[in-house]
Amino acid sequence: MMMAATTASANSLTSAFLPRLGFHGSSHKSLQLRTQKKQFARKAGSGTITAKFELQSPPYPMDALGPHMSSRTFEFHWGKHHRAYVDNLNKQIDGTELDGKTLEDIILVTYNKGAPLPAFNNAAQAWNHQFFWESMKPNGGGEPSGELLELINRDFGSYDAFVKEFKAAAATQFGSGWAWLAYKPEEKKLALVKTPNAENPLVLGYTPLLTIDVWEHAYYLDFQNRRPDYISIFMEKLVSWEAVSSRLKAATA
Repeated sequence: MMMAATTASANSLTSAFLPRLGFHGSSHKSLQLRTQKKQFARKAGSGTITAKFELQSPPYPMDALGPHMSSRTFEFHWGKHHRAYVDNLNKQIDGTELDGKTLEDIILVTYNKGAPLPAFNNAAQAWNHQFFWESMKPNGGGEPSGELLELINRDFGSYDAFVKEFKAAAATQFGSGWAWLAYKPEEKKLALVKTPNAENPLVLGYTPLLTIDVWEHAYYLDFQNRRPDYISIFMEKLVSWEAVSSRLKAATA
């Protein structure tokens, strides 16, 4: 798998966790990154599913983003795709040593230094989707302000230059994946990252601030094969800069 990041200076990979975003699990704590697959083998005698991650509703009604994102898209994207990731994750980790860990811990452990273990895709996709819903709001778009805008201008040259680079990252992600604005805590800089399939900036040690889902199921009912149009509408009409600013504030506190 490949993961691309564009920044003004070299990468420095560190461990970084975010608070849970609407998922029920154990309290957050660091987890030793052990890679032996046998560690995650199902315990003898495991019966009913006890893992407790739950599908959370988006922070707005399913028709609230119309006409830019239809309720039919939500019905399939959230109600079927996102739900399946959460349900399948619970089945995969039930009775294993992953059961009871935070979603972020599961993602980092099962990423396994780029050789993902079976639970990684469902865990990361469950996390990515909740983060995506919370990156949007009705009557969104516009421009950011305050510290976020200052960092965008510093690290990308201007807001317009950032938008151009973000759109390009999302449009050129080959196949399924995600485009992200992230914060690099060691360098205290913003970065654009595009990731394939379920991968996200957490595994790089970055703090995600904003994402757009460019899997076809995210836009095909509304935009068919016009991914660039979907990306433009996301930036102009849907993005919640308040959510992004709040994440940046937490990352830099």
